[in-house]
Amino acid sequence: MKAKNKTRIVRGLAFIILLAGAFTMVIPFVWMLSTSLKEAKYVYQIPPQWIPDPVDWENYIELWGNSRLLSGLKNSTIVSACVVLIGTFSSTLSAFAFAKLEVPFKKGLFLCVLSSMMIPFVVLLVPQYIIYTKIKWINTLLPLIVPGALGNVSMMFFLRQYMTGLPTELLEAAKIDGCGYFKIYYRIFMPLSKPAIVSNIIMIFMATWNDYFGPMIFINDERKQTIQVVIAMLNSYHETQTDIPLVMAAALIAILPVLTVFIICQKYFTESFAITGLKG
Repeated sequence: MKAKNKTRIVRGLAFIILLAGAFTMVIPFVWMLSTSLKEAKYVYQIPPQWIPDPVDWENYIELWGNSRLLSGLKNSTIVSACVVLIGTFSSTLSAFAFAKLEVPFKKGLFLCVLSSMMIPFVVLLVPQYIIYTKIKWINTLLPLIVPGALGNVSMMFFLRQYMTGLPTELLEAAKIDGCGYFKIYYRIFMPLSKPAIVSNIIMIFMATWNDYFGPMIFINDERKQTIQVVIAMLNSYHETQTDIPLVMAAALIAILPVLTVFIICQKYFTESFAITGLKG
């Protein structure tokens, strides 16, 4: 009985701590929503007004007609879709090769790929900028799309570890049945790795959608900027620079796609980490 009571107490404390952590993460989102529905004069009101009174929808109406915000959403959607779709294909294909195929110098090649994660982005920034300038990619979306579409190293590593745990007998059986390597990849190992692939898609989509530094460096045309840069520049178009509710409304709109993707794919996200933890 004492052991059971002790377990219940530990679980209860863990639940309270996790609940407190979740609460601190939800508060900023709730405050952002509340602020986006206020008039500017009520933003710094003391005590804070959590429920707007009156509720003001003018910020969303104004943003709906803002061509810069709409073009930012369009550009972010193009970049994210290309990076996620093409990058997932190339990364999963590479992970399958590193996990299951017998390739000369496979371990050395994989270590070289992993070592690229150790190089800070700022070290590569100047060479990248020079190369993109020479091939006339500056002020286009290509610098944001092509590197990500060629593959994501963290996704390769995660999926390689995941696929390594899958039975190699599946590969041998499929070869006996006459399947080629590509057919084995997309008919057997891709479906079996679905939880791990979906969880990585979420992380890649979040990183690509929220990227701010890349668009700021490689793109100068406002019509080609992504949503995060548009939001950062939004307040500079107002002389007083105090239209906080408008900025909060734009930030809320930018968060919705990421939040929607995570909610839809949450089951696969948690499942992949649970399975990986069990294998470890």
